[in-house]
Amino acid sequence: MFARSLGDDGAQLRPLEPWHAEELLASIDRGREFVGRFVPLPDRITDLESSRSFLAAYAQKAATDTGRLYGIWLDGTLVGGVLFRTMDVAQGTAEAGCWLEPTAVGRGLVTRAARVIIDWAVRERGIHRVEWWAASGNAPSIAVARRLGMRRDGVLREHHEHRGVRQDIEVWSVLATEWEAHA
Repeated sequence: MFARSLGDDGAQLRPLEPWHAEELLASIDRGREFVGRFVPLPDRITDLESSRSFLAAYAQKAATDTGRLYGIWLDGTLVGGVLFRTMDVAQGTAEAGCWLEPTAVGRGLVTRAARVIIDWAVRERGIHRVEWWAASGNAPSIAVARRLGMRRDGVLREHHEHRGVRQDIEVWSVLATEWEAHA
């Protein structure tokens, strides 16, 4: 197991694994409505079993090199996470994402954590293109994409339904050459 410091504020990035199911559920419960405005995670993690199942699915993705999941801990409490929802090493593409409890917002945690995993994906796994998908109304997530040096590729209009509303999804990306030039 490893923990990577995200700065002087006590924040750490660690793999989020099936044995963290109770911590994940507690974190989702604390931010259920806030996170759920744009992200379906709180609708999928509703009890301990669904939390375990979600984490087991990402353990399988890690084992098959098709995704990764990391938690963000602040002062020993899980407050959010970053992930590669998809990762295709052969094609050199990955989609990064995040969630964060409302009490941890405004500290730069997601940006710092996403930088770590994107840097790893580009430098260690040879990923050529990292995407960031965000609902058009999710200004904080779009701001993270900008801070990461991503460019907006376009909008997938009414891409999917979330809580009864069709969502426009903005697709942002950074290429390995751009990442290396600005990292």
